[in-house]
Amino acid sequence: MKVVVGITGGIAAYKAVGVVRALVLAGHDVHVVPTAAALRFVGRPTLEAISRNPVESDLYEGVAEVRHVALGQSADLIVIAPATANTLAKLAAGLADDLLGTTVLASTAPLVVAPAMHTEMWAHAATQANVRTLEARGVVLVGPESGQLTGTDSGAGRMSEPTDIVTAALDVALAANPDLDRTVVPETSDRLAGRKVLISAGGTREPLDPVRFLGNSSTGSQGVALAEAARDRGAEVVLLAANLEVPAPAGVRVVDVGTAAAMLAAAGVEALDADVVIMAAAVADYRPSTVAQAKLKKDDLGDTLSIDLVRNPDVLASIAANRPRPGQVVVGFAAETERDPQRRLALGREKIARKGADFLVLNEVGFERGFGPGQTAVTVIDRSGRVVGEASGTKTSVADAILDLVAPA
Repeated sequence: MKVVVGITGGIAAYKAVGVVRALVLAGHDVHVVPTAAALRFVGRPTLEAISRNPVESDLYEGVAEVRHVALGQSADLIVIAPATANTLAKLAAGLADDLLGTTVLASTAPLVVAPAMHTEMWAHAATQANVRTLEARGVVLVGPESGQLTGTDSGAGRMSEPTDIVTAALDVALAANPDLDRTVVPETSDRLAGRKVLISAGGTREPLDPVRFLGNSSTGSQGVALAEAARDRGAEVVLLAANLEVPAPAGVRVVDVGTAAAMLAAAGVEALDADVVIMAAAVADYRPSTVAQAKLKKDDLGDTLSIDLVRNPDVLASIAANRPRPGQVVVGFAAETERDPQRRLALGREKIARKGADFLVLNEVGFERGFGPGQTAVTVIDRSGRVVGEASGTKTSVADAILDLVAPA
């Protein structure tokens, strides 16, 4: 079945990745049509990697193929998730000022929408009038649910879970056309059930004295997002937390570590029965050869200070070389400042060859990119150096894409 998934510009757009993934795993041909606003929340490479199809968003691309109507004409089902208040209004008015709008108007396929917005927007008389208009036309709404919204808000307006949306959408498609293939929707929430996933996050700190240390800019945002994604897939998650600057997620076991040596010791124990090991933390390559037992004072040291550093043990290489059993998947991270993509990829290939990991997640970092809770972009390579996938967007959507690549069902 050919399914068009429209994604619009709400914070719940990251959950649309789960909708796309569930449809693909159920065997359907999925084409994603994001709005321009949606691409500010989830990156095009992520959607292409998950859907396994090119992602189109520009109304004026593919004009020769009449793409602005061809997608809708060929669709067996259209799902819009999330559907913002603005999107509901445009659908009700029949507006077609973007590719998603023309696709909907050019289609006779069933249309299923999953609203997502703040409670006040959902309850507004204009939104409710638009909902009634759409339902009168046969559009099927799934949700919204009540629950935690953006920030501290809670109430009606939360997008339904991806599996619920997909199940309802396939029911609608089958009712409209009984000849369509009804494939069972995979349960994405338990794809790692019964498996232990060990994840490191944050940045190690090597003490100079009781109050100072050598550290790095990692906040732990990506590692925490990976822990949440693995937890949501049913895994038993252990998080090696190195000086996190973001809250540790609920529902995972947290082991606090400070230094590279502490990380190695904890990882060596926790990896013994782990099925997947993802070393996302930024681990210091060097540490001071001696640690002062009292605060170093500039009046005693003079105008210059020299520090002797010694190399730390390589945590990733050690874990990869000492796997307790065949089949354990080991994933490393490589943060590089190299701006040229090909040279950065060459550095990643050299690193995975040295480390012996199964996969390496390569990303560009700098003074203003890569670290923190904002957007990110990664390339994943396997031990042969082959690029197996790319993803960009929020740390949450990238975490889902990484797990799809390194720990598939």
